[in-house]
Amino acid sequence: MAKIALITGATSGIGEACAHTFAEQGYHLILIARREQLLEKLAETLKQKHQIEVKKIQADVRDKENISYVLETLPAHWKEVDVLVNNAGLSQGLDPIDKGNTDDWDTMIDTNIKGLLYVTKAVSGWMVERKKGHIVNIGSIAGKEVYANGNVYCATKHAVDALNKGMRIDLLPHGIKVTAINPGMVETEFSIVRFKGDTGRAKKVYDGLEPLIAQDIADAIWFVVSRPPHVNINDMLIMPTAQANGSIVNRN
Repeated sequence: MAKIALITGATSGIGEACAHTFAEQGYHLILIARREQLLEKLAETLKQKHQIEVKKIQADVRDKENISYVLETLPAHWKEVDVLVNNAGLSQGLDPIDKGNTDDWDTMIDTNIKGLLYVTKAVSGWMVERKKGHIVNIGSIAGKEVYANGNVYCATKHAVDALNKGMRIDLLPHGIKVTAINPGMVETEFSIVRFKGDTGRAKKVYDGLEPLIAQDIADAIWFVVSRPPHVNINDMLIMPTAQANGSIVNRN
C-alpha cells in the first residue's frame, strides 16, 4: 500500500511544493488548507498527474474544535499517516513591541504554535498506535535567533524549536522521527502576508539577492524523509547563500 503524507498549509509556498514532491514519490496525500478553490485545484492536478489519492480538508488549524473533529472522523485507512508536515504558519506585522498589534500576536500564536499542536496531537496518536511515523515541523531562522521587530513571530518559532525537542523525547519510545526544518529567506507569500497584501514592501525584502524558493525546502524535506529507518535528521537550518543570519544579508 502506498504511504500517506499529511501536509498543512498545502495550497501555497512550501506546503504546495511538498504536495507536488510527495505526489511524485507516489504518496497519497491529506491536504489541509483554508482556501477551498486552491485546494480543489491542487488536488485535481495531483490526482491527474500522479494517479494518487488525495483527501482534501478545508479547515483552519487555529480552530481547535473543527480541526480535531475533521481529523478524528477520517476513515481508518486515512489515519495510517507516515509523514506529517506541519507547514501552516505565518508572520503578521513587523513592529517594535510597544507598537505591536495584539490581534496580529494572537494570529501568530494561534497558528504557529497552537495550530501545530492541535494537528500533531491527533496525528501523533495514530503514529504511536502503529509504532512508526515521521513528523516534520517547519520552523525558521527566527526560531534560532531574534531580530529587530520580530519579537512575537520569533517567540512563536522559538516555541516550535522547543516543541521539536520535546516531541522527539516523548515519541522516542514509539520509533517516531521528529525533524525540524528551519529556513532563512524564502520567497513565497510569506512577506505578502506579513505586510498584509503590500506587494511592493514584500518585494523589497528580497531586493538585491537570490532567496530560496519553496522547492528548495521541499527538496530538503524529502531528503530527511527518505533517509533509512535508523537515521533521523534532527535539525536543519537552510539559508540562501546571500544570507548569514536572521538580519545580515549581502545585497548586490
